Amino acid sequence: MFRILLTRRWLVLTLVFLALIPAMVWLGSWQYHRYQQTNSSDAVITANTTAPAVAMETLSQPGATIPAAEMYRTVTAGGHFDTAHEFVVRHRTDASGQTIGFYLVTPLITDDGKAVLVNRGWIAPGNTSGAEFPTVPSTPTGEITVTGRLRPDETTALTGIRNPGGMPDRQFMLINSQEQAKRLAQPVLAGYLELTKSAPALPSSAQAELVPDPTSNTSGGMAVVGKGVHLPYAVQWWLFALLIPVAWWFLFRREVKQTRKA
Repeated sequence: MFRILLTRRWLVLTLVFLALIPAMVWLGSWQYHRYQQTNSSDAVITANTTAPAVAMETLSQPGATIPAAEMYRTVTAGGHFDTAHEFVVRHRTDASGQTIGFYLVTPLITDDGKAVLVNRGWIAPGNTSGAEFPTVPSTPTGEITVTGRLRPDETTALTGIRNPGGMPDRQFMLINSQEQAKRLAQPVLAGYLELTKSAPALPSSAQAELVPDPTSNTSGGMAVVGKGVHLPYAVQWWLFALLIPVAWWFLFRREVKQTRKA
């Protein structure tokens, strides 16, 4: 038996098996760490989406950064929509994640003269080739109070979406308050409001498909992915690490038996 272990083949095989054990333990730990991160993020999202609504101006100021701890916080803003600076965001999918269209974003001018970017939701591309501005729902006039989820400014680093510029008129790749501040006369609050409802309610002709709640199963959010994937993967890697010595012993016994028969 010892002569077999000292052969080149079994020395290499044993070293490979010994190297695989810590590697698989590390992979399992990494997956479990991701699971914990996801649970922590999920807890923040749940707390923020269920917390009482606050005025957006209490959490956001022009040129500021939305803290991660406030993401998805329910916020409100009152004023009137600025249809002249309404724009769409390209390459966004509907709630099913299957159809690519646009997000419709309309600035809301608050009573104290600030602008809030309001993502009213997803709209279908229609027959546009991409260069033309798509047909969009109507925009109500008069005073309105909007309620929605607070989202940080989109950047390439945050979303992975490239922003090459040079888009057709009133079309953008990202929802970014600093980018829109160049177009608007009013100071623009950082981040944007992801619409969930309004008072008065928008008529059907003014409605887009609302962005799904981040805790819903249809959103593809990290909470769902983490609970469904990261923990099972962690357990899987740890089981593999436990099975490696078993596999090594099985192969070694078979080698010994074959050597004795020879």
